[in-house]
Amino acid sequence: MKKLILGLLACVMFMGCSDLTKREKRTLAGAGAGAVIGQALGNDTKSTLIGAGIGALGGAAYDQYKKKH
Repeated sequence: MKKLILGLLACVMFMGCSDLTKREKRTLAGAGAGAVIGQALGNDTKSTLIGAGIGALGGAAYDQYKKKH
């Protein structure tokens, strides 16, 4: 039952991202990647949150770079 609920939750989350702008998608991707790296390096919640924040900033900065080039 847990797997079914988690699967449905994942589907709903991905459907909610279908109308995001490129900037929002890049920021979200950066936050996700940063959270994974932060968790891998620090192995605690604080590191995960810091990584997500840095990743989100990186994703937004990359979007600005792509707009100029």
